[in-house]
Amino acid sequence: MLPSPNLENVALLGQIAVKSSTAVLLAALGEIVAERSGVLNLGLEGMLLLGALAGFAAGTATGNPGVALCAAALAGTLAGLVHAFFTVGLGANQVLSGLALTFLGAGLTGVLGRDLLGAPGLVLAPVPIAVLAQIPVLGAALFTQPLPTYLALALAPLLWWTLGHTRLGLIIRACGENASAAHAAGVPVRLVRYGCTCFGGALAGLGGAFLSLSYTPGWKEGLSAGQGWIAIAMVVFALWDPLRALGGALLFGALIAAQFAMQTESANWAPVWILRAMPYLLPIVVLALIFPGSRRRRYIGPPADLGRFFHPEG
Repeated sequence: MLPSPNLENVALLGQIAVKSSTAVLLAALGEIVAERSGVLNLGLEGMLLLGALAGFAAGTATGNPGVALCAAALAGTLAGLVHAFFTVGLGANQVLSGLALTFLGAGLTGVLGRDLLGAPGLVLAPVPIAVLAQIPVLGAALFTQPLPTYLALALAPLLWWTLGHTRLGLIIRACGENASAAHAAGVPVRLVRYGCTCFGGALAGLGGAFLSLSYTPGWKEGLSAGQGWIAIAMVVFALWDPLRALGGALLFGALIAAQFAMQTESANWAPVWILRAMPYLLPIVVLALIFPGSRRRRYIGPPADLGRFFHPEG
């Protein structure tokens, strides 16, 4: 049986792993919904930054966690609305629009956030769940987390059920698979795509707020550190399935926790830069193994109309 200190270390690493997965998971879940409706959004990195700045600024000004999270979600929603306006409304190239949104988010937050660099602000404290938090190891890892982490963990099965087993999910999937057929059946395809893109933006904004209010409290330029791109890769890794995205995000978090553990133990078998790169290299390796050539691709793949502009007849 492991001694108590080792159990405490395992619990701490588990807590770090779950916490490190939160922003990626929120952004990936929102992107899954958007892509299932037919809209590709490569602007998650910019949305995370906008949500991080909005959440930190609102939290610093009011000291209210609810206001901070709402401000972040609103910032992400507005960014999603901009993307939807150009791609769904005007038919702009979805890849270019997403990339422009990433650059816009990075540049805008760099300018607007100058006065907040290094400033103290609101910090989201962990909210232990009674009884469950007392479970050895698992309690500290899963049930002693900030509110956005609980939201992300709960949303994964909820969205899985919604997309796969409800009428709303059927409508969303129909818009992404065959927009013309959905339109012929009376589905407002553009409205659905607007809503899904804004929903994805809201979740990305919340993910950004989590970064600036809990994961690494404070504001600095480039706070997202590439997690938006990891979230986009996670969607493909998960084969557009929210539950698989949960597993992938937890794996990403586990690699970050392992990196911290190796550095703490002064591991000399690999340079520090390799340890730091591990969580970001894994999605690349996995995607290289999955696409092309995966036999599952013929059964599970991207929505057929993903990235295609829909022209309603008449």
